Amino acid sequence: MRAKLTIVGLLAACAGALGALTFIPGAVETFLPKRSMTTVGQAMVGGPFEMTNQAGERVRDEAYRGKLMLVYFGFTYCPDICPAGLQVMTAALDELGKDADKVAPIFITVDPERDTPEQMKRYLDSFHPGLVGLTGSAKDVDKAAKAYRVYYRKAEDAALSEYTMDHTSFIYLMDVNGRYITHFAHAVEPDKLAARLRREIAQIGG
Repeated sequence: MRAKLTIVGLLAACAGALGALTFIPGAVETFLPKRSMTTVGQAMVGGPFEMTNQAGERVRDEAYRGKLMLVYFGFTYCPDICPAGLQVMTAALDELGKDADKVAPIFITVDPERDTPEQMKRYLDSFHPGLVGLTGSAKDVDKAAKAYRVYYRKAEDAALSEYTMDHTSFIYLMDVNGRYITHFAHAVEPDKLAARLRREIAQIGG
């Protein structure tokens, strides 16, 4: 009987560990050995959205066709990760010079409760002037987040006067048709991001 209970306990622990890996971005790749494989088809990241920019105008994803898109999800009350990601985007765009006009840098909030268009405008004034801030209803945000496979959740803390948000922190690079190319960590080196943008611009005849 004791042996059976031990086996059951081990199986439950393994199941729990595997379940956790599926919810932690990059965890499966970290623990499983890398191997060469051929992929077919387009990554299911990105899709249509309709939101409100920092000028209070309703915009759709089609408005950015013809440009590469850098898409980052976050919130203006974020203490460190979001500013770091936006600073990386700003530095990379500065490196591009005039070619920065061929890129649409987009910051989509996961905290529409506090991130009004006015708040987004005040916040983004500290970063690249081309940055577009998008907010909207909870439904608007949820639709965009689902399209980009972004996780977000309000995190309450009794010790804090304000709530915070847990969220995926990738910078997504999309092509001129709004299709996924690749993504970067929020702490990627700006010159690495700029180099990839130059390469994509060159391929589209920039």
